[in-house]
Amino acid sequence: MHKRKSKRKSHALALNVLTWMVVVLTLLPILWMVLSSLRNYSDIAAGDQLSSGLPLRWENYRDMWVNVDFFTYFKNSLIVCSVTTVLATMSATCAAYALARFRFRGSNGVSVGITVTQVIPGMLFFLPLYMLYRSMGDNWGIPMLDTYHGLIFLYVALFTPASIWIMRGFFISIPRELEDAAVMDGCSRFGAFVRIVLPISAPGIIATATFIFLLAWDELFFAWVLTSSSEVQTIPVGIRLFVSQFQHRYDLMMAAATMSTLPVLIAFFACQRFFIKGLSAGAVKG
Repeated sequence: MHKRKSKRKSHALALNVLTWMVVVLTLLPILWMVLSSLRNYSDIAAGDQLSSGLPLRWENYRDMWVNVDFFTYFKNSLIVCSVTTVLATMSATCAAYALARFRFRGSNGVSVGITVTQVIPGMLFFLPLYMLYRSMGDNWGIPMLDTYHGLIFLYVALFTPASIWIMRGFFISIPRELEDAAVMDGCSRFGAFVRIVLPISAPGIIATATFIFLLAWDELFFAWVLTSSSEVQTIPVGIRLFVSQFQHRYDLMMAAATMSTLPVLIAFFACQRFFIKGLSAGAVKG
């Protein structure tokens, strides 16, 4: 018995050590980025980020905002990602509830279709998508290239399928008897969904919204090829342009990367409890 306890303790200690090693290795690049954003570019080139005697250059952040008009890219990302998060979360919630609660003609086909979309690389449909967007602007008078709604429409289509599976698993974990009781008390099916299911599934909804926001905030490829003006381009595109314009200003590049990371970190740490709970429900119950 004593040997079993000691063996369990040794296993737990080994897992804790391994976990902390992974945490340190994950946070080390972020720490390096933040330290580099507060140094002179010559110090970075010499590898002196960790020298305590060097002064911290907070003016790097001021220069970054002034030289690159970073506020425009930041605003564009907030608009595109916020609208995408709201629309995709609403769509995924409704679709996931239908797949979790109802059996209708074609429901299996819809489920298979959602799964198939997740194994198709985005590069495969980029050219047809670009031609469709261009045709809509030239022939139908609906501009889609270099517009907010063009990016939002694409992001909603890209991120909704995976979000449906997250929400579907969460809806399945909610007892159907709660809705049946509400219907027996005179509530409609939609009313039961709004008054009973949605409040209970709030962690899953928050997890889904956080998941969508993180994906949209970091997306670069489609934002790069479907936009051409700074009035629409998002932060990843702005940093990409920043790198090509200021190749040797590593300090300003690290400051821009740090600023672009802050909203993602704030969103994740603010919703991490709901995010982990929602993803766990979607993975186990689905």
